[in-house]
Amino acid sequence: MFLGHYATGFAAKKISPRTPLPLLLLASQFIDHLWPIFILFGIERVAIVPGITVFTPLDFIYYPWTHSLLMSVAWGVGLGALVYAFRKEIREAVVIAALVPGHWLLDLLAHRPDLPLAPGTTTMFGLGLWNSVPATIAVELTLFAGGIVLYWRATPGASRRSRVVFGSLVTFLLLIYASNTFGPPPPSVEMIGVAGNALWIVILWAWWVEKRSRQ
Repeated sequence: MFLGHYATGFAAKKISPRTPLPLLLLASQFIDHLWPIFILFGIERVAIVPGITVFTPLDFIYYPWTHSLLMSVAWGVGLGALVYAFRKEIREAVVIAALVPGHWLLDLLAHRPDLPLAPGTTTMFGLGLWNSVPATIAVELTLFAGGIVLYWRATPGASRRSRVVFGSLVTFLLLIYASNTFGPPPPSVEMIGVAGNALWIVILWAWWVEKRSRQ
């Protein structure tokens, strides 16, 4: 999943309209922001194996500290507690805490059986949506469109400038998705880590959207 994760962050604005969009998107992709760092430091492992699924060539060999159900819940609780400590908004804290393990549930739909329940467990889970390119694209685009609509309805007073910047963010995410879907496999595991860390630009872009909404 890629667009599907961001869709949950956009959609969550409808539930918690006072929560900044950068924070919602960060929570929705939090474990995927941690994962490239863990890859670069050798804490978790991935390999490039073309054909392992028809949608992605990535073989997620070992990633229990970011992508097990238990740890995604733990990261969510931790991030939610941090948000509450700074913003004192219980609704925001709960939404943020829920978005993080929500990522795991969407991955459960997409991945082949490679998702652990907890570090140290050997049984893996995954429903294998990635075994069909058309089904994967249809599900992700549907989720993404739904997330955008809910975000749009939650921000009726946004300025025209904000709408334009938001449109540019949506376009950027769609271009990244198209590149990942139809482009060649990554040249190396190290490049996966570097590219993954580069996606922090999405959080900065979302901050720009929020800034423009106040102008």
